[in-house]
Amino acid sequence: MTEKDYDDIPGTFVFDADRSREGYWLNQFCISLRKAENRAAFREDPEALRRVLVTTPAGAQVPLADVADVRFRNGPPMVRTEAGQLVSYVFVDPGEVPVADYVARAQDAISAHVKLPAGTRLSWTGQYRYLERAKARFKVVVPITLALVVLLLFLNTRSFIETGIVMLAVPFSLIGAVWLLYLLDYHLSVAVWVGMIALAGLDAETGVVMLLYLTIAHRRRQAAGTLSRFSDLREAIVEGAAHRIRPKLMTVLTAMIGLTPILWSTGTGADMMKRVAAPMVGGLATSFLLELLVYPALFAIWKGRGPLAPEASEPKAAP
Repeated sequence: MTEKDYDDIPGTFVFDADRSREGYWLNQFCISLRKAENRAAFREDPEALRRVLVTTPAGAQVPLADVADVRFRNGPPMVRTEAGQLVSYVFVDPGEVPVADYVARAQDAISAHVKLPAGTRLSWTGQYRYLERAKARFKVVVPITLALVVLLLFLNTRSFIETGIVMLAVPFSLIGAVWLLYLLDYHLSVAVWVGMIALAGLDAETGVVMLLYLTIAHRRRQAAGTLSRFSDLREAIVEGAAHRIRPKLMTVLTAMIGLTPILWSTGTGADMMKRVAAPMVGGLATSFLLELLVYPALFAIWKGRGPLAPEASEPKAAP
């Protein structure tokens, strides 16, 4: 049988495999034959289609069932393509496991136990692809953000030492952020990274306030000429750190009180906003403890290197 023989069947037309392969990628059906007249009758009665007479080159007429395998199959409800090839999706719910960890384990298992046939490929998409794209952006955004924070601090303080002291709040604040994420059972995600980037700005804000009061108290005593001994420096630090704790506490609590209600929010977008707010709330708590306990000690070490007279030793009692 040739293509012309099929074309000679009254009321029909034919697509051959080669033609379909040239025009379309969908070539798994070698020959597609459709009756132009009385389509409904042939679809309802498959035997009627098998009895269609076909003229052979010798002039004899034989039923179509004698020269072709006529079968009826349900085709796929939807055909998906990607990069010009057929694609099939397997949806996976990692459950409580982070998406990145699940994909890493799955890739190791597939590479060790699965051998893909020739001409096929396997790729991971969905949330994993979005996370990978976000990681690539964060590799650029995070350094730029930290560099801008350092630049603004230096323009404000005009001192690399003061800028470094303020930036110490960033790693200390990450301790509280990570612990709160652990207690809330939040995995690392794009929203969490956004919250940590915002936390760097809050750390700089609260750190500048503490360092400002320490510097003001130190300069006041230095201008008054009452900063000749280390004990005078200690009193200046106590004045700047302990006596001004109310405005510093108000600065931190204002941000924390404004962010805490988000952790109990519900509705559309609440899950994402919780993961943005959680690092900032936990980070502010530990950074505030750093500013109260570590900043004064670092300030004393820094300013104590100057020409201060040593502490006068107490006279010993005569025996």
